Amino acid sequence: MYYRDDTGGSNMKIIHCADIHLDSKMSANLTKEKARERKTELLTTFQNMVTYGAEQGVAAIIIAGDLFDTKNVSATARNVVKDLIQGHPKIAFYYLQGNHDEGSFTSGLSEIPENLHLFGNNWTSYELSGTENTSGKGVAVTGVELTPENSGSIYNTLSLDVDQCNIVVLHGQESEYSVRDKAEIIHLTALKNKGIDYLALGHIHSYKKERLDARGVYCYPGCLEGRGFDECGEHGFVMLDIDELTGTIDSTFIPFASRKLYTIPVDITGCESTTEIMERMRAETAGKGYPEKSLIKYELVGKIDVESEKDIDFLLHQFSHLFYFVKIKDSSEYLVDYVAFAKDKSLKGEFIRTVMGRADLPEEDKATVIHYGLQALAGEEILDA
Repeated sequence: MYYRDDTGGSNMKIIHCADIHLDSKMSANLTKEKARERKTELLTTFQNMVTYGAEQGVAAIIIAGDLFDTKNVSATARNVVKDLIQGHPKIAFYYLQGNHDEGSFTSGLSEIPENLHLFGNNWTSYELSGTENTSGKGVAVTGVELTPENSGSIYNTLSLDVDQCNIVVLHGQESEYSVRDKAEIIHLTALKNKGIDYLALGHIHSYKKERLDARGVYCYPGCLEGRGFDECGEHGFVMLDIDELTGTIDSTFIPFASRKLYTIPVDITGCESTTEIMERMRAETAGKGYPEKSLIKYELVGKIDVESEKDIDFLLHQFSHLFYFVKIKDSSEYLVDYVAFAKDKSLKGEFIRTVMGRADLPEEDKATVIHYGLQALAGEEILDA
């Protein structure tokens, strides 16, 4: 659990992770087959993280909430997690439940593994033991599960030994964010000057580390794997390296997700055909280093002429084989040259003038209605209505 650096000092390593969301359905964007595969990959990534921690000699793994996605945990996920904990007796697992997984795991266990440490509705502290350096600072892990009943007053009852290295674990949303998923608010100001060295948080799905006060920092490690296109970018966990002589904590974000998600904006302004749009899309990804195993969302933006031809199904077919998963979101707008059609006596001109004269139709919708109407007048199949 401990290693000595070249200078003879004693250091301790701890993994801080959160928001794993095991057993997540993964069905928002994916086919049933790929959703099942991603669900399995999520469990495998957690398994790989524990194995990596063991190889690195970590003393502990802190799980700051939402290890599981729901209270209904599959037998496979429960058994894999239990076996991982029991199979690594030299690693202390500190599991603080979040708003998604309250009671989901422990209620299904016949007995709690000796190296699994839990938290409740009042502050609970654990001493990380086994240090080779008895003259150094001790390391304490303290946490509480926030509830509507305790979240307003629990900060006043936090008492820490300021001579120790103090890690505090909470799951919730820091007050500057808007509330999501009914999570409790974490009032950072109430935690200042309490003797905290590292505030290990969970709930926000992207990595963030900021100063808490003159002594400590607070950190969200983010989720271990991105599950949707609102969770693009790097995902993984945080590795803490604690100098036990001084109590100093160095932390490093470790990218660890098996796949990455990317949203790629493609400006199609001026394009007149699907082929031109396809070339723009290729230019945004070709040679840019996007791994084939990635999940990609192309977002078409910009403005094109109302009579331009655009076939989203064809584009999806052209790109879907390039990556693990491809989605195309069309956020582009149509432009109508109203002056050109003002005196057009054809059926097309009459139709455009009629739509433009509709007071009950929002201005932003008129160009889209005209586009599909012109398709219909031309006898074309309306593909993306």
